[in-house]
Amino acid sequence: MKLKKLFTLIAIAYLMLFWSCSKDIPASFYNTQNVIIVVVDGARYTETWGEASQQFIPHRSAMLSEGVFCSQFYNNGFTSTCPGHTAICTGVYQNINNTGAEYPANPSVFQYWLKTYNRPNSEAWVIATKDKLEILSDCTDPEWKGKFRPMTDCGNFGLGSGYREDFTTFMSVSTKLSSYRVRLAIINFKQPDAAAHANDSAAYLQGIKDTDNYIYQLWQQLQSDDFYKNKTTLIVTNDHGRHTAGHLDGFVSHGDNCDGCRHIEFFALGPDFKQNYISKTTYEQTDITNTVAELMGFPIPTSNGKVMKDIFKK
Repeated sequence: MKLKKLFTLIAIAYLMLFWSCSKDIPASFYNTQNVIIVVVDGARYTETWGEASQQFIPHRSAMLSEGVFCSQFYNNGFTSTCPGHTAICTGVYQNINNTGAEYPANPSVFQYWLKTYNRPNSEAWVIATKDKLEILSDCTDPEWKGKFRPMTDCGNFGLGSGYREDFTTFMSVSTKLSSYRVRLAIINFKQPDAAAHANDSAAYLQGIKDTDNYIYQLWQQLQSDDFYKNKTTLIVTNDHGRHTAGHLDGFVSHGDNCDGCRHIEFFALGPDFKQNYISKTTYEQTDITNTVAELMGFPIPTSNGKVMKDIFKK
């Protein structure tokens, strides 16, 4: 009898181990196993896809043959850095403190994914030029606070350390993709926003071009590594845009509900998306959250977004 009980316990342990290992496998309906989100901070739509020649985003314009672009994509919440990034990661618009003094109220895609699949936090990352975006690694919900947190590399040395150069962030991303098996990440590049706030239009446009080059190099790296190749979705968007010409300070600032602040970019490539496809369906920032959750096979009940279904192949 004792021997039979021992065999039963061994069988249960084996089934639990099998179930635990199977959690590493995302929903079989999709080929995506990794998602990388790149946020081009503060670039206005009229200088990216809305510019007739798309001269400031030549790489993304050429890469459309492999991906999808949504022409009617909006931030319908609060058009500043921390609120915009919070909406992308949690699927909830929140008027969060823009200085980095407040964590989001709701759990993020990172926390849900890490919990669902019981993965090590080194497979999920928040990598940002702006130190204040380290807040994306946690939330204030008492059931989630301090739990299932992604790794962070933000600013010079984390929250409160100040901003760094985008090139430093790009090199950090490149190194982490090689050193870790990154499954889920958000990356922030600040230069368009920083240059615009300095009222330097030339540096603003150059920042958009530089980031376009980083995105191209990132995609090349992903496609040259067997771990990522044909298994990774890359999403490019903005946290917010900038004021339209009717404002007193022109493109320098942002933060209201004008079209310049709200109309933003959504461009994506991946094994489950259509190619050379322009969607005219109206989507918004919070829909990124649910689209990522759909691709990677985990629930995110606190999000208010929806899945961007018309950009999928199936």
